[in-house]
Amino acid sequence: MNEAERPSFEEALTQLEAIVEKLDDEEITLEESVKLYEEGLKLSKICSATLESAELKIEEIEKKK
Repeated sequence: MNEAERPSFEEALTQLEAIVEKLDDEEITLEESVKLYEEGLKLSKICSATLESAELKIEEIEKKK
């Protein structure tokens, strides 16, 4: 996924929440569960990376005070 295709933090979080709701559905197939799980992992990594980046920026700002 290149930078242009990468969702914003908010978009990724919203998509991740939707995936969790779908995975809670008892009617979902195993194949669909695996597909959603894989997509959820990708979105989770995006959210984590974004948060880590923000934390580093905040630490840098604090050091400059």
